[in-house]
Amino acid sequence: MIIKTQADVTQAVLDEIQRAESPRFREIMTAAVQHLHGFARDAKLTEIEFHQVCGYIAKLGQATTESHNEVVLAAGSLGVSALVCLLNNGNNGQTETTANLMGPFWRMDSPSLLNGASIVHGPTPGVPIFVKAWVHDHTGKAVSGALVDVWQASAEGFYENQDPGQANMNLRGQFTTDAQGMVSFRSIKPAGYPIPLQGPVGELLRAQGRHNLRPAHIHFMIYKSGFKTQFAQVYSSDDPHLETDVQFGVTQALIGQYVLHEHEPAPEADVTGPWYSMEHHFEIEPGEARLPKPPITGKADGARPQLEILQRR
Repeated sequence: MIIKTQADVTQAVLDEIQRAESPRFREIMTAAVQHLHGFARDAKLTEIEFHQVCGYIAKLGQATTESHNEVVLAAGSLGVSALVCLLNNGNNGQTETTANLMGPFWRMDSPSLLNGASIVHGPTPGVPIFVKAWVHDHTGKAVSGALVDVWQASAEGFYENQDPGQANMNLRGQFTTDAQGMVSFRSIKPAGYPIPLQGPVGELLRAQGRHNLRPAHIHFMIYKSGFKTQFAQVYSSDDPHLETDVQFGVTQALIGQYVLHEHEPAPEADVTGPWYSMEHHFEIEPGEARLPKPPITGKADGARPQLEILQRR
């Protein structure tokens, strides 16, 4: 098609997309082009602004390394990650779900551990926490033999891949559900933390007048043949940023009760001071058990990064 006016451009692109062999690819690209062109028209995008957008997208890739994924961070900060998750779980967005964001810090091949073991693999300050989690299907039946991968930030707000001072795979571990569908482990209570601001996501948050804080949480990934793989984050009920999570990830089904025990004996004798407990239930759905490509594959070296916190206007 020879282009006469701006109105011709969209249809010309849509016509060419129809050459694609895959029906699903045609469907996705058609919707993408329609919305992308519609955005440019609705926003009355100038040429200067268009080049700024292109530069921003390029920076996302340039800021992504084996230990940091700026693209996933941006998707979460715009609510896209949360939206896609909720559209695809809970009976395709119709019911509540314990599925949640994968996040940018999941690594494969964390240590395999027995139930009750600690995921603290090196010197790590923090208040001990003892966690129990149950996995069941939509009928309430316990799911045994499921792989449950867990990971979290330290009490200082760093995942081990961000922090050269932490042991490799610290605060990470894999467990297998027992006959009651349960896993249990020991850790330290995680802290809420600011997401990194060094890349273009930081520019985006500053421009919007937002803070960059995530409420404290523990990550879970549940994998079992015959069920859709579920990622989840169980958020601490006492965190002040539950309603303003920078990644829009907090759902009612995933607010966990992190219970402080100050005068009761802990489950393990070496704990003499305060400790926490947390128990949670997950419901997984029938489907294909698949593992996505990990957003990171390695650990940072050099100096520990500085944590910077933005104030919410």
